[in-house]
Amino acid sequence: MTETTRKALHIGEILRVEIEKVAHGGHFIARHEGAVIFVRHAIPGEVVEVEITGLEKSFARADVVAVIEPSPHRATAPCQYAGSCGGCDFQHVEITHQRELKSDVIAEQFARIAKMEINIEVEEVSTPLHWRTRFAASTNNNGAAGFKGSRSNAVIPISSCPVLIPEIDFPTLPSDRISANQRIEVALDTSGERTVATLNQRAGRTAERAVPTIIEGKNLLHYTVREFNYQVSQSSFWQSNINAPDALVDAVLRFAQFKAGDHLIDLYGGVGLFAGAALPILGAGGRIDIVEGSSAATSDAWANFNGAENVYIHTGDVAKEIRKFNRADVIVLDPPRTGAGKPVIEKAVQLKARAIVYVACDPAALARDTTYLNDGGYHLQDIRAFDLFPMTHHIESIALYTPREVS
Repeated sequence: MTETTRKALHIGEILRVEIEKVAHGGHFIARHEGAVIFVRHAIPGEVVEVEITGLEKSFARADVVAVIEPSPHRATAPCQYAGSCGGCDFQHVEITHQRELKSDVIAEQFARIAKMEINIEVEEVSTPLHWRTRFAASTNNNGAAGFKGSRSNAVIPISSCPVLIPEIDFPTLPSDRISANQRIEVALDTSGERTVATLNQRAGRTAERAVPTIIEGKNLLHYTVREFNYQVSQSSFWQSNINAPDALVDAVLRFAQFKAGDHLIDLYGGVGLFAGAALPILGAGGRIDIVEGSSAATSDAWANFNGAENVYIHTGDVAKEIRKFNRADVIVLDPPRTGAGKPVIEKAVQLKARAIVYVACDPAALARDTTYLNDGGYHLQDIRAFDLFPMTHHIESIALYTPREVS
């Protein structure tokens, strides 16, 4: 956006635009007199009226205020808070088209960043509603619980959320034990037990500060995946979609093709989800090294693999801990949204694994790391994507990389 164009737009201005395509991050692209506008709550092909909500250096932000020519894929949102709550930004899109848009996003990120053309279909994993078993909410100054709005710290009070498993929906929370200006963390396990914890949201959430107070349930929850039982403490990560652990484990096992006696290095391994699935295949002659930065998660992993003498657990920064290893047969990595990054990838390719399986929650980071893997001699052999977060723009992908043959 040029300086002249920027001055022509102002916050609150209403424009009529045609939506071109979906963009990474849940936005849709439109243009007005040379200005690029990232629009919320639109669908490609629509003619809409938008209100400018923000001006950045090279683009503007806007939200749909009226649909002039609707897409055939536009749907009635199942939630009364759609458009105000910042959580579900795709409720206005028919569910199968949501997955098509997510496929487009992955393909665009790989084309733009990795310079690769891929064709991928985002796979259905769960029902579009009532799939979420873990969530975080907030209370406002009056103590009303809800979710924050898009790009805002304002709490939108919520009476009921249709993506939550009913057993943890807002009406079931112990409101008499929840105060104003708190963060609320809720989780439900395989057996139906749940934990509700709170903390002062002004304190922030880091490993060193802001320890949550459990106001209902216990610190430990338990999940079963492929007959392996996992202990997961309140502060450890676990997938929120009720069907996600099984879907991801099945995909990782299919890509990894573990063999008896293999050495698996499980980077960002958390409480050991993938390690637990691999252990019976590797057998007593195999070895698993779990590397994880969260001490809470590795504490759970120690409990989960108690008695497994061939499972080793390392707590620390993955970029530093990976330097301990000289070889591996298979590497599985499941980094946070920022991705693994160049230092981790460069060391990983030096371990000469026959397969690297990358679980990613951000397609841009995955595309970037694909370029590092390619530079290190590993090519993208296969990729799958999963709709673990229906009604939102978020996507989970799993990619398989194998050594490029040298002629």
